[in-house]
Amino acid sequence: MDVNGVGWIAAIIIGGLAGWLAEMVMKSNMGIFMNIILGIVGAVVLNFILQALNIGVFGAGWIAYLITGFIGACLLIAVGRMVRR
Repeated sequence: MDVNGVGWIAAIIIGGLAGWLAEMVMKSNMGIFMNIILGIVGAVVLNFILQALNIGVFGAGWIAYLITGFIGACLLIAVGRMVRR
């Protein structure tokens, strides 16, 4: 089974990288497990939002998954900060 053109193991690795990049950009302090979760869930959430708005996804493959995961993880971090306030 593929997730946006990448396998499950690649999705975990790329999701972790996307979550780590989002952590660095958003200046949050989370562990590696949370980075993986943010990257994967962020990619899923952003894909859902883009499909709901009838906007095409960024493509298929690991680069598109990395971009989608990064943007989605940044959105999740921002929403998390708003909820905590």
